[in-house]
Amino acid sequence: MLAKYFDKETFPTEKEQLAFEKSLFSKTHKANSEIILLDGLICVYRSNVDLFFYVIGTQSENELVLVSVLNCLYESVSTVLRKNVEKKALLDNLDIVLLIMDELVDEGVILDTDSTSVVNRCALRGEELNINDQTLSNLASKVREQIQWSLLK
Repeated sequence: MLAKYFDKETFPTEKEQLAFEKSLFSKTHKANSEIILLDGLICVYRSNVDLFFYVIGTQSENELVLVSVLNCLYESVSTVLRKNVEKKALLDNLDIVLLIMDELVDEGVILDTDSTSVVNRCALRGEELNINDQTLSNLASKVREQIQWSLLK
């Protein structure tokens, strides 16, 4: 569903990326482990209901760091989706999930592994948006009223 590739040499084409994803899913969708070595890459993963979360690194990467990134990704998404980590909820909030991914890793460099700080940076602050929307709505209503009064005079 969502994938970000930072190393253009390992999987240079979309066809190779899709083949890797298919192979990865076929190896992990029934397994109960959390880590697998596939095509020379370390893959840590976590599943929940109908979603799988993967973080992949080279063999030189520390598995604990990859697990830390995976946990931060999952916890951040879980917080944003209000513990409803399912495909439909993820699709409904795709923009913020992509933002979470951007806040975690940039061009393969891990930026943060604290889910609270990631969520705080990604939060849209719905209350503030509603207040701004209400303010604009109130302003539009007042302008409309003023125009109506000026036309009636």
